[in-house]
Amino acid sequence: MTRDSNDVSDWWTTEIIDMAPGQIRFRGHPVEELIGAVTFPQMIWLLTRGDLPTESQARLLECALVAAVDHGPQAPSIATARMAVTCGLGLNGAMASAVNMLDDVHGGAGEQAVEFYGWIDAAVQAGQPLDAAVPQMVDRWQAERGKFIPGFGHRFHKPEDPRAPRLLGLVDEAAAAGTVSGRYAAIGRTVQTVLNDRKGSPVPMNIDGATAVIYAELGFAGPLARGLFCLSRSVGVIAHAWEQMNQGGRNKGPTPPAYRWTYTGPDPI
Repeated sequence: MTRDSNDVSDWWTTEIIDMAPGQIRFRGHPVEELIGAVTFPQMIWLLTRGDLPTESQARLLECALVAAVDHGPQAPSIATARMAVTCGLGLNGAMASAVNMLDDVHGGAGEQAVEFYGWIDAAVQAGQPLDAAVPQMVDRWQAERGKFIPGFGHRFHKPEDPRAPRLLGLVDEAAAAGTVSGRYAAIGRTVQTVLNDRKGSPVPMNIDGATAVIYAELGFAGPLARGLFCLSRSVGVIAHAWEQMNQGGRNKGPTPPAYRWTYTGPDPI
C-alpha cells in the first residue's frame, strides 16, 4: 500500500486506544462495555498490561494501591503539594509538583525492590537455596548500589511498618487461592530475617518492600511499580492539596517563619 507523503497516521502508534467518531476502544474493548463492568484497578491492569486481570488479581493490586495513598505532610511530596497550593497553584499544579518529587530516593524504592527481588528469584530458579541466595544478593546490592536495601528500614515506623504484615498476609491468602505463587513473599520475609540478624535489631519491611512483593507476584515490571506508587500516592496528594486550599495560607515554606536555617558560610566582612 502506497502512503501519501502527507499521511501522519503513523507518527504515533499505540495498542492502547482506538478512536473514531462515536467510538472508543481500550485494548479492543468498547468503553461502554467497560464502564460499570470493570473496577479501576482492572482498568489500570488492562491499559498497562494489555489484558483484563481476574477479580482476585485486581483485588490484590487494589490492596497495594490503597496501602500507599498517603504518609502525611512530613513526606516531601505531600509537603510540596501543600506548599504549592499556598503559592497559588491549582490542584493540577500541586499534583504535578508532588509527583515530580517521587524519584529514586522518595518513591523509587518499590521499583528497586522489584529488581532486587528479581535477582534473588533468578538465583533460586537457577538452583540456589533461598537462604543462601538472599545474603549473597544483599552483599551484591550493597557492593554495587549502596548500603540501603530497597524496601527495608523506616525512619518513623519501628520496629514494624503496620502496612507490611497486612499486605504480606493478603499475598499469603492469594497464594493459597492460586492467584499468585507466593515465592516473592518468601523472598521478602527472608530478606527481612537476614537484615534483622545482621543488624541485631528490627529492620522493618516498609511500604515499598511490601508493595514490591505484590507487584512482583502479579508480574509487573519494576518501572511500573514506581508508576503505580505515583498513581497511588496521587490520592493523598490531591486530598492534602484540597485540604490546604480550604485551610488557606500564603507562601508557606517548609518550616514556620520563626525557625531559621543554620548558616555555615564565611563570617561577616
